[in-house]
Amino acid sequence: MNKIEGLMRESEIDAQFQVWRESMKTALLKQALHALNWIGAPSWAPAALRGNGAIFMLHRVRTEPLPEFAPNRILEITPDMLDRVLHRVRDLDYDIVTLDEAVHRLRHGAKRRFAVFTFDDGYKDNLTQALPVFEKHDAPMTIYVSAGMPDGTMEIWWVALEEIIRKADHLETEIGGRHVSMPAKTARQMDLAFARLYWPLRAMDEDALRAAIRQLAAQHGISIPKITEESALSWDDVKTLHAHPLVTIGSHTVDHFALCKVSEERARMEMKRGAEAIAGHIGEMPRHFAYPFGDASSAGEREFRLARELGFETATTTRKGLIFEHHQEYMTALPRISLNGDYQDIRLIDVLMSGVPFPFGRLIPSLGVA
Repeated sequence: MNKIEGLMRESEIDAQFQVWRESMKTALLKQALHALNWIGAPSWAPAALRGNGAIFMLHRVRTEPLPEFAPNRILEITPDMLDRVLHRVRDLDYDIVTLDEAVHRLRHGAKRRFAVFTFDDGYKDNLTQALPVFEKHDAPMTIYVSAGMPDGTMEIWWVALEEIIRKADHLETEIGGRHVSMPAKTARQMDLAFARLYWPLRAMDEDALRAAIRQLAAQHGISIPKITEESALSWDDVKTLHAHPLVTIGSHTVDHFALCKVSEERARMEMKRGAEAIAGHIGEMPRHFAYPFGDASSAGEREFRLARELGFETATTTRKGLIFEHHQEYMTALPRISLNGDYQDIRLIDVLMSGVPFPFGRLIPSLGVA
């Protein structure tokens, strides 16, 4: 076996391991949540585990059937699933409220539990598919807009990567100093290619990541600006949403960088300019912020401090958990519950809102819920 063949084989093994690991994590989490539902955890869970409320995180709501290769499916749920979730949350005797109202309740000790629904990035389907469901329920929603989305400048690189792989029959590139050469004809091969490229890209410097994606896109005739144009809200859309009585517009930086991976000054400017760009179009500064990616490797104490210094009333992470009274001291580091496309089962809503999975998640990190 020559050196190139060896590198190709190594890349394929790495990718197979990544796919296996992610599929095992998903399967394990599903089994754990279903087991908790089967043993009746929502009915016997101590009330203290439920806290004061929950902030739900979503991205996209779409009716289109997913193709076999759809690695970003976790970012999507259907309008029907959203409708069922809103019904169920109210059946569980939660008030669906704005972020402003959630803040008020935390600070004034209101006894009724609340649920807040938030959307990240600024996708057009938030207007066309999600809003009608919220109107049906007369329920508020918050949309965190990355200013580069309506500007048309943000590179939705995870979607671009999916489109590159879908179009390519074979991928040949260098990621993180390693040569990658993989077929991408079947859905299985495409899944392997996505797994082989996504996490090394996430680990790269933000500028290097985007340079790598641009190079791959150019090689395969993919227009990243076109992907943004087709996916994103326009500024007119943002203004329409802002004028709607059920919608709060929040901020999500300009370019959706993982803020921990850039300098403090650059992180501050991303946060500040994103909010200022939104204010320039809707006439007021957004009071609420969400960290791009939002996990511990993307947002930490420095970013929480920056959000406070920039005057945001709240800032949400993707760290998973419910909201408790003590969070009023950590309003720029709020956890959320992800409405994940891989878990479109209404029974799991009861389990998650019981609070039971989150202590287990802290004890067993592989569950992915801490």
